[in-house]
Amino acid sequence: MLDPTVKNIAGYLNRTLRVGRIKDASLNGLQVSSRKSGAIGTVGFAVDACMTTFERAKKLGVDLLVVHHGIRWKRQRDRALVRTREAFLKKIDMALYAVHLPLDLHEKYGNNIQLAAFLGLESPRKFGRYHGVKIGYAGKLRRAQRLQAISAVLSKHRLTACRVLPFGKDRIRTIGIVSGGGGSMLPDAVQEGIDCFLVGEVDLALYNAARDQNITVIACGHYATETVGVRALMSVVSNAFPVKTVFVDDVKDL
Repeated sequence: MLDPTVKNIAGYLNRTLRVGRIKDASLNGLQVSSRKSGAIGTVGFAVDACMTTFERAKKLGVDLLVVHHGIRWKRQRDRALVRTREAFLKKIDMALYAVHLPLDLHEKYGNNIQLAAFLGLESPRKFGRYHGVKIGYAGKLRRAQRLQAISAVLSKHRLTACRVLPFGKDRIRTIGIVSGGGGSMLPDAVQEGIDCFLVGEVDLALYNAARDQNITVIACGHYATETVGVRALMSVVSNAFPVKTVFVDDVKDL
């Protein structure tokens, strides 16, 4: 196993997730370093880099926090908030690593392929183009299922109670998946004739577009659909480094 330093773990994740090859609004990689130059003991995994998550991670003894939504973006709007968050991390000496789109689209550990696996989609393929890159997955169920059965499967896998917009077929065979705020990719699902579009959250525009085009939508929460990728990374890190890994849960209803 590699020496479990912040630098080594961050470099390993960069290579595994191909962070440098994917264009993103997020400044992916190690966003906040720590004073620890040697081996660390605990790596935390969470969806969001926010104060409540940092506080919970501190109580769990986290040395390095790996998140999906970091604090540094190319178009930074609230710089004061960034400074507050970074100052807190430095005060408690916790490093922060962020990985956004590379985790959404990863073919093994990504949010969308994990959701496809939960549902047992056969022959999943890339789906949902975002800024020129397909970040989601689509596939077929072994046999058509009712919406209630699909929602039950998703809820079983630690996701929130799903919101179902039953504007299309009640018996579903094909599903397109884009986690989080992927509603803008509904046209891809419509164009490809997919029975059901699985997404994190629904806004008014998505609601009306789905209703007008007679396609069923299942929304399982922005936060909930993006816990699955960071959870998948826990075993990746613990298999490569002699560290303890913990999931830092925060938001429950989004």
